[in-house]
Amino acid sequence: MKKWAILLALMLLFSSAAALADSLYQLAAPHGFDMGAAITYQQFHDQNYLNLVKQHFSTITPTNELKAYTLLDQWGCRRSEDGMPVMNYRMADDMVAWAQENGIRVRGHVLVWDAYMCDWYFREGYDSSKPYADATTIQKRTKSYITQVITHFEEKFPGVVYCWDVVNEAVGDGITDYAPGDPRHLRTVRNGAPNLFQKYMGDDYVALSFLYARNAVEALGADIDLYYNDYNAYFNDKALAMVQLARSVNNFAIDANGQPRKLMDGIGMQGYIGGYGTQSGCLVNSHLQQIKTAIQRYEAEGLKVQITEMAVRNFEKDRAQQHAEFYANLFEKFMSLHTENGNPLNNVSIWGLIDYPKEPKGTYTYNLNSPYGGLFDEKLNEKEVLHAVCEQLKK
Repeated sequence: MKKWAILLALMLLFSSAAALADSLYQLAAPHGFDMGAAITYQQFHDQNYLNLVKQHFSTITPTNELKAYTLLDQWGCRRSEDGMPVMNYRMADDMVAWAQENGIRVRGHVLVWDAYMCDWYFREGYDSSKPYADATTIQKRTKSYITQVITHFEEKFPGVVYCWDVVNEAVGDGITDYAPGDPRHLRTVRNGAPNLFQKYMGDDYVALSFLYARNAVEALGADIDLYYNDYNAYFNDKALAMVQLARSVNNFAIDANGQPRKLMDGIGMQGYIGGYGTQSGCLVNSHLQQIKTAIQRYEAEGLKVQITEMAVRNFEKDRAQQHAEFYANLFEKFMSLHTENGNPLNNVSIWGLIDYPKEPKGTYTYNLNSPYGGLFDEKLNEKEVLHAVCEQLKK
């Protein structure tokens, strides 16, 4: 081999090693926020994906495995001697154990969410054929469920689950989703179906859930933050309602000194940015300032902020350069928050991490994450957008 060819090969080798040495979470750390990734149980068995996560992320969010409809064991509940919920932690434990072994922290997602929730949970004897139970029963069940779950993970994996999304998506969108005159816009229906927590546990179900979670954390003496998580959290009307909800939660309970107990520590902004299922509304520069303004609004309420489920949507392959520039500018906004306003943003977790170019148009994955919105392509190769973000974080 000629000398120039050997030199070129060495240069390529070293440049490749340098690229691999760039780690998103290490680059983000000086700017005050961790980097997180979503992981499914299927991905948990993909070693290439796990290697990517270990390289670039210091936190993970199991997408479904810590949710109530996954953890709850109906037959165990029906046989429960004290009538309180019974859980099966097998899949969740596998994932949290892997995180612990690799020095990665876990976002607990999510304790209370009306969507897809098991109808039988709200029925007498956990039996789908029986009537719905009364509010006192559902409150007792939910208190037990939240306490058991938080306690299980903290005692089995101390310090690994460092925060919980206590309640998810409790703020309605349109005026038909919530009661007239309610400044919290507390969701009573979702897509025409009733919010079973609101209907059978009561209008205070959000505050009660946070109270149960706070009591569990304090009983453990654990360092666990409690978040409210929702989508469209950077749009003005939704943000105003979320602020009202946070205020109601943090004024719900009184401590021994007669002062309000802070039950909610922060806001999780889901971070799906752009049109749902369409390029229209994607990569719109005005969204960048809206996101920064919303973070500052929550900070002004004394709330921490995390971007919890970020997907910068892009449905057209030939917009790769525009997508990279938008993504880099988004991180510039995140970075500027740390320098201008202390440290309101402490985590950015990306759910739209990988491209899905073969995903059929109109599916949930296509609409939610978009086919070309990832930092990596479908084969987990680095994309131009990843390099743009890394270069931004180096500034």
